[in-house]
Amino acid sequence: MPNRASILKQQFLQSVALPWKELLPDSKVQELLALENIRYYSSVYTPIVTLWAMVCQILDPDKSLSQAVKRMSTWLSVAGAQPPSSDTGAYSKARQRLPERFVQQLVPIVAEALEKQVPIEQQWCGRSVRVLDGTTVLMSDTATNQAEYPQHSNQKTGCGFPIAKMVVLFSLLTGAVVSAGIASLATSEIVMSRLLYANLVPSDVILADRAYGNYVDLVLVKQQGADAVFRKNHLRKTDFRRGKKLGIGDHQVVWNKPPHCPKHMSHEDFEELPSNFIVREVCLRIKRRGFRQERIIVVTTLLDAKRYTVDKLTLLYGLRWGAAEVSLRHLKTTLKMEMLTAKTPAMVRKDIWAHLLAYTLLRTIMWQAVSSSEHTAFQLSFQSTRQQFNQLLTLLAATGKHQQRQWHQFLLEQVATNLLMMRPHRSEPRVLKHRPKPYPRMQEPRSILKSKQAR
Repeated sequence: MPNRASILKQQFLQSVALPWKELLPDSKVQELLALENIRYYSSVYTPIVTLWAMVCQILDPDKSLSQAVKRMSTWLSVAGAQPPSSDTGAYSKARQRLPERFVQQLVPIVAEALEKQVPIEQQWCGRSVRVLDGTTVLMSDTATNQAEYPQHSNQKTGCGFPIAKMVVLFSLLTGAVVSAGIASLATSEIVMSRLLYANLVPSDVILADRAYGNYVDLVLVKQQGADAVFRKNHLRKTDFRRGKKLGIGDHQVVWNKPPHCPKHMSHEDFEELPSNFIVREVCLRIKRRGFRQERIIVVTTLLDAKRYTVDKLTLLYGLRWGAAEVSLRHLKTTLKMEMLTAKTPAMVRKDIWAHLLAYTLLRTIMWQAVSSSEHTAFQLSFQSTRQQFNQLLTLLAATGKHQQRQWHQFLLEQVATNLLMMRPHRSEPRVLKHRPKPYPRMQEPRSILKSKQAR
């Protein structure tokens, strides 16, 4: 009987892993497995098969374990091999055995490899721009999840869902996830972000909202050799009559170190910061179709006003919404990461990293589709890319190399045609038209309610 694990591995490599053939070769995956000391067992669900099955599971609208097992059973039957049991227990245990660190390491590796394929003339002022933003995700209400990721403090015990906070660093050009951090809701987003600064290199420019426009974050980014463009914190006043004038609404000014150590920062780290720091404050006028012109002030460590002009900074900050806010919406809504069904914290984190992998996979396809056109990846429909890719997965898995190249080229051509339409005045009030069913809100744990119902 043919080796079923080898058949599935080959089918996954020529289907869901095809866009990453050069970015993430099988030899690199084997190297990471060896570093994690992962051993293969006489099983259908080896680590590589389990990894790609999880990615396929996230890309599928039906994200159930049974759907993933049925897909693998169908592929094995087509290949003439005996399908595994329809029971999902073996696949579930394989997911639990897969090391979290192994899945996590793949995210920055793919993002870095994709970034290297980008021509330097496509970069912003020859720099790689990283966009930072945070969000939250819910998970199954189990005791272990509640212990590590407690529900919101305003909710009654047993009446809420465990909630985790995550901070994601995106690539502005490719849309890939460069790195991310996961913690409980009580952890400050700023603290989580400062851990990600260690991933920055001198050629990077980090872009974020006003939560980061403070003295400490600007200095920490600069200490990594990188640069920052943050919206200025509203608590700081700006007077363009002071400092070194660079233009209308553009000047350099000296920021002094805060007199007191901020929360969530050790006194030792605070004492190591310089007593003052030169920054540049710029007034930008953001124009968006269908909206009024918005006037904002950003603070940046990019002091060269000739190289980094006001127009270039305006263009850069105007792209933040699509690169961060919309990307998080795709992760949580399109890929359904807003509510995770994992029962343990380790599986929750693995599920999140698998979602980030699947998201970056689709962004890779979108970037490949527009690499030789005048459009950008953010002008393509993310949902249409996902739908088109899902339609071709089975064909890619069951065809030869020649047909496989043809189907892959067809995929890129189809994705390149799925441009987002300009739809002005799409702003809608946040109201619900559909009336919910007249059931009361949960005010007691389910176990207590069930015991009352049984009386």
